[in-house]
Amino acid sequence: MTHDLLDALVNRRRRVEPEMCRSFWDRLHDRQVDRAEAAAVLAALSTAMPDPATVTTVVASLHERRPSHHHVFPAAVNIVGTGGGPRTANISTAAAFVAASTGVQVVKTGSRASSGGVGSINLLDRLGVSLTRSYDETADQLHRFGIAFAGYFVYPTELTRLARTVLPLDLRTIGRWINTVGPFLADMPVSAQLTGVSDPTHLPALRALADAQPEKRFWLCSNELRADELLSFTPNSVHGDRDFRMSPVGRGDLTGLAAAPDDDVVEHFLELLAGRAPAAAVDTVCLNAAALAVAAGREPGFPAALQAAREAVSDGAALALAERMRRVMAHG
Repeated sequence: MTHDLLDALVNRRRRVEPEMCRSFWDRLHDRQVDRAEAAAVLAALSTAMPDPATVTTVVASLHERRPSHHHVFPAAVNIVGTGGGPRTANISTAAAFVAASTGVQVVKTGSRASSGGVGSINLLDRLGVSLTRSYDETADQLHRFGIAFAGYFVYPTELTRLARTVLPLDLRTIGRWINTVGPFLADMPVSAQLTGVSDPTHLPALRALADAQPEKRFWLCSNELRADELLSFTPNSVHGDRDFRMSPVGRGDLTGLAAAPDDDVVEHFLELLAGRAPAAAVDTVCLNAAALAVAAGREPGFPAALQAAREAVSDGAALALAERMRRVMAHG
């Protein structure tokens, strides 16, 4: 069974079985997978999204290897995208701060940028906001601030082994699949998750992954502009425990959401939290924050949730929360 998983993924003449995956991960752990095989498996997954059954089998094989734990954050919600799509300001991280400043418990996972730009973890590094290193630290950060940013411990260790095995090849080049399913790889025991999907052709596989975790409410969001977040100025589709369409709540276009130059990322982000950014960007952040409130059950509907988010921006609550986290963490 040495190369059964690779054969099934590349030739697609037979189903990917759990034992194929287990054998591959075991051999990877024992350093019996060489660079060529690891790169070929990643490329086969990333070149074209496999069928939903294959995706759920591979992801389940990673989840079953995790150490057990008993932590749960029952009132909390996560916001994380699949990456890809137009390069925009870090909407999801801004929405997390805005939602938390309205009283929504937020535990956010994320990643570094997969193809240029500044991902959520890159941004937090520059802000001086620390990632948590354990579930206990996550619980403490959530208690202190109402928001926590989970570190790499929530992801399978096999991903790190894969990255090291394919060196000097870049995981961002051949492992795009990992970013796409990343929101479902993180072991984050919250009650709800808002996931932006940039490529709508991936929705069947991602819906299957959501169905495999019935203990959590998943909302998968997509739009015609292929952004991996809800957009305020175009219709959005939400897929999950209920499917619905969202009409635009403002005007604008993608130019208003443009990412800042790398040297200005922190200042640009804080200006966004303060509402001193293009209306399309502020409205988009508030819309995503409102979705977090509704998905978490904090607010019964979008009008009240959107109003609360806009007030948190206009009265300075969202910016104050981010500045307080920066100040506290800077002084240990």
